[in-house]
Amino acid sequence: MTTRAELKARVEALITSFEAGRPFDAAARDELIEDLATWQARRIPEYGRLQRRGVWPPALPTDVFRFRRIAAHPEERDLRTFRSSGTTCSERSVHLYCDLGLYDFAARVAARHMLFPDLDRMRLVILAPHEDEARDSSLEYMLARFAEWFATQCTWVWQRGALDLERLTEQLRSAEASGEPVAVLGTSFAFVHAEDGLGDRRFELPPGSRIMQTGGYKGRSREFDSEVLLTAIGARYGIAAPRIIDEFGATELSSQMYSTTLREELDGSVGPRRLWVPPWVRATPVDPDTLEPVDGDTVGILRIDDTANLDSVCCIQTADLARRLHDGIVVLGRAPGAIPRGCSLAADQALGEQ
Repeated sequence: MTTRAELKARVEALITSFEAGRPFDAAARDELIEDLATWQARRIPEYGRLQRRGVWPPALPTDVFRFRRIAAHPEERDLRTFRSSGTTCSERSVHLYCDLGLYDFAARVAARHMLFPDLDRMRLVILAPHEDEARDSSLEYMLARFAEWFATQCTWVWQRGALDLERLTEQLRSAEASGEPVAVLGTSFAFVHAEDGLGDRRFELPPGSRIMQTGGYKGRSREFDSEVLLTAIGARYGIAAPRIIDEFGATELSSQMYSTTLREELDGSVGPRRLWVPPWVRATPVDPDTLEPVDGDTVGILRIDDTANLDSVCCIQTADLARRLHDGIVVLGRAPGAIPRGCSLAADQALGEQ
């Protein structure tokens, strides 16, 4: 009988192999996904109910995390609880961890590879609450770890529920004067808020600086088209587009995807803006009705198989539209209107409603 310890060791080995620069073994990843799914289906009733569906391993719709406890361990072993923001639904997704080791390992290796590949440590300015103000946010947890792993110094400029524009300005002017590269990290919502409040203030951040934006802002502030926001950020902070890096994560996941642009700039290559998928993750656009993979670059809804999701479900079905592009993924936003039919049927089955 496969044990949790054995599965964890295999996930760690997969991430370690990538970190060490060894060749990618897609077969080992795919076999691990199947073994994780089998182990999780025996321990999580909502996921076990999906075994009757045609696709194996099945993917659990993210909506199920809003209504059921999705965990392969008993409640008394809960170590950390992450909740979604709740901006698109009154019910918040809940992701429970009894061990944050895999989350930390995956987050550190992915960020080192895509966000901080050229500098061991640098100055960080964070446009998001500190972890102490948002204990149930996976993003704030991750950013606090970034401060530990990658920062020479770190300043949070979102405090007590608001963006401190004067503190942000002070920190960026200080970086300009020192010539020290700075990484400005925050949500898209926070960068829109800064656009609304900074007026005619402009910055020329030092060479080597970069910006990471993540998450949505629908319903939180005025909306920007993603390309318009990209242009606005570049003009505001004096940062070229390749150094404005998109991060894609979710409460229901333990791994993150990043824009390829900084790595390609450093490698001297040029490609379209797309998300890099870590080799311990499998990202697949699927048909919204059948949940089967779509062909080529056809737009589907994004399924993510994240091997770092050991203690919940590794196979997750989102409602985000996406398509393949070269060796990566482009996420096009939430599917409009009702929940895609395939997601709805799978959610009903997982919840025992059909």
